[in-house]
Amino acid sequence: MRSARQLILLSLLAAAGCASSNRPDQSLTLATTTSTQDSGLLDVLVPMFEKQTGIRVKVIAVGTGQALQLGQRGDADVLLVHDPAAERKFVAEGYGVQRREVMHNDFVLVGPKDDPAAVRGEKSVAEAFARIARQRSTFVSRGDESGTHQKEKQVWKQAQVEPQGEWYVRAGAGMGQVLRMADQKRAYVLSDRATFLAQREGIELEILFQGDPLLVNRYSVIVVNPEKHAHVRVEAARRFADFLLSPEARQAIAGFGVDRFGQPLFFLDKADSAKP
Repeated sequence: MRSARQLILLSLLAAAGCASSNRPDQSLTLATTTSTQDSGLLDVLVPMFEKQTGIRVKVIAVGTGQALQLGQRGDADVLLVHDPAAERKFVAEGYGVQRREVMHNDFVLVGPKDDPAAVRGEKSVAEAFARIARQRSTFVSRGDESGTHQKEKQVWKQAQVEPQGEWYVRAGAGMGQVLRMADQKRAYVLSDRATFLAQREGIELEILFQGDPLLVNRYSVIVVNPEKHAHVRVEAARRFADFLLSPEARQAIAGFGVDRFGQPLFFLDKADSAKP
């Protein structure tokens, strides 16, 4: 009888331990952009957060448009994305409870070294895009409603060009894959600087235009609204959002890329900035 009671007690303790380890607030799903993954930044930040909190992070790296859709459906707990207009709409419609700016870098126009469309020296990125269209030089688009694709569409609109034809290739893929495709096709492509620098080994593309104010690329973290989806792990999501604005994470972000590239790949926004 005593042995039987001990076995029952041990079983109950084991069950309690399993239940504790699988509590909803001990894990979360992060939907984020391919640029944070392809640049390698998440390989630094996620282990830091998991070690600090014990909360496991499942990362889904897709375009920002898809990440926002995951949030709308309740298939993610927290988002790290880079399309400010779409993010504001997401929050205004009640899908996100908070939007906080974390960091920024910029987009760059890259292409073959010999620059067949001669975009070097253009005064604006819109003029560079317009020249590519006039020359019908091959341009590879993300074509996936990502933050990068949305920025590309902004530039085409400013250039007063509706890109179409064989020269304009819609890839429907992540940034790393699109860069490799553009390299194979000797094509132009708009990329975030971080992913281009992280992926440039093995490709022959060069930065041909940069520095236009239109090309600023801002990243924000958004907690998915539990009032829309009761199963959202809101406490874990809030802890992750707070972590990204913590001194430790900000130091890691500010230093990321310096050892390898001689420059940071991301720049910090103001601490603990919350935007509607």
